Amino acid sequence: MDMKPDLTGRLALVTGASRGIGREIALQMAGLGAHVIAVARTTGGLEELDDEIRAAGGQSTLVPLDVTDMEGLDRLGGVIDERWGRLDILVANAAILGPVSPVGHVKAKDFEQVMAINVTATWRLMRTTDPLLRKSDAGRAILMSSGVAHSCKPFWGPYATSKAAVEALGRVWAAEMVNTPLRINSVNPGATRTRMRAQAMPGEDPQTLPSAAEVASKIVPLAGAGITQTGMLWDVPLQKWLEYRSPE
Repeated sequence: MDMKPDLTGRLALVTGASRGIGREIALQMAGLGAHVIAVARTTGGLEELDDEIRAAGGQSTLVPLDVTDMEGLDRLGGVIDERWGRLDILVANAAILGPVSPVGHVKAKDFEQVMAINVTATWRLMRTTDPLLRKSDAGRAILMSSGVAHSCKPFWGPYATSKAAVEALGRVWAAEMVNTPLRINSVNPGATRTRMRAQAMPGEDPQTLPSAAEVASKIVPLAGAGITQTGMLWDVPLQKWLEYRSPE
């Protein structure tokens, strides 16, 4: 896998782009030549990202949008279509941790919020970008997942469930697109020095974890035109592709 793919002239949509792994993916893709459409709730964070991208000679378009604005996500596809007529790369990164609590103690509104942001919004994003990605000669969709989707750690019920659902959606979408140039894969970034990780593991020394920039550098190559894998999981800590088992 080309660790620094040439993204010159490519159009990349990155959600959750104002901080953490999403911000670093946006920065690195812009540095490799992509025009980045950066989506996040916080305008200030987006403006700082834009300043950094432009200072390095890159290009970006800022979209201040809360992914719970489902109609806003639906409109986003139409706006991209009108302006560019296609999309080359989707990075569905926006997510929240939600409560770390026994399943029986999770409040309904908290569970529903995690599912709305992590699953429903991701599906709406897939749906609005699907026709645009199929117009690309090498469309690439990268769906951020987590190791807990498989380990099902105690107390991580809402988050683990949401990420397992996103992986299932990605696998179905990949199977539907298998005869097109579009390639769709999920990513387990592993433990990373981010605000979400600090929230989940407050007693952990963040300096023992890889930075968001280090992790992003191992995810960005999935946007390259040379990627042939689809419907698979890229495990960043293991640096390997993992196949899902099909029923016998």
